[in-house]
Parts: sequence; structure tokens; C-alpha cells
Amino acid sequence: MRAALGAFVLIATLAVHTCLASQWGTWRAVPLTFAVGALLALCAARHERAQPAVLQIGRDDLSAWDAAGTLLAQGRVAGCAQWSSRLLVLVLEPEEVHSRDRAHRRPRGRTRTLLLVADALPAAVFRELSVLGRRAAGA
Repeated sequence: MRAALGAFVLIATLAVHTCLASQWGTWRAVPLTFAVGALLALCAARHERAQPAVLQIGRDDLSAWDAAGTLLAQGRVAGCAQWSSRLLVLVLEPEEVHSRDRAHRRPRGRTRTLLLVADALPAAVFRELSVLGRRAAGA
């Protein structure tokens, strides 16, 4: 995924240069091309830092933490999608604020989506998350 992200930054930067160079000339397009490349690289680095580094799997819930120890997502697994045992998408539903009346229960926060690549996890953990997701989705 990191290689794909790096390739995207490089290809998008070269595409910007190609478009601008045809209109402004090669040397006048260089500063804006570098600015776009730097912005894309900064966004890619920010995205990389926001990726989960630690997963805590509970009976029906899941917590995802980044490398700095900040909680990224936590909640009950509400659904999943899986593509050819290589990619798993889990939907986490936040905990509900309980009140006496069931009709007035409301979730804390919003649902979160976790995208997990099979080669980023041990096979046993990926299988466990797949089963947890399928069970939550009712499949």
C-alpha cells in the first residue's frame, strides 16, 4: 500500500507538470509542480501516520490504535466486506448511550470504517477479524 501511495504521488505530480508545461512552458511550471508534489507527499505522510498500528479484538468489539497510542476507532463490529481474502473492510458502530427508554438510545459519535490488508496482519488475526465481521453482518 505504501508503494502504491508513493506511485500515486509521483504520477499525480508528473501529470500536473505535464498539464502546466503545455500551457506555461516547462520552467514556469516547475514551482507549482513542486508545490503540488510537496502537498501530496505531506498528505500521504499524514495518512500513513493515521493508520492503525495496534488492534485490540474483543468478543463483539474492536479497538484500533495508532503508533503513538491514540485511539483511532472503537466500537462494535456492525458489518464487513471482504475481497478474495486480501482485503477486509469492517464497519465499527460506536457504543450506545443507554437511557431508560429504548427508543431514545443514540450512538456516541459516528460509525468508522477500517480497511485492513491481509498481508499487513498475521493470517490467524485476519481470519479472526473476517469471522467477526461476517458474524456481525449476518452472513
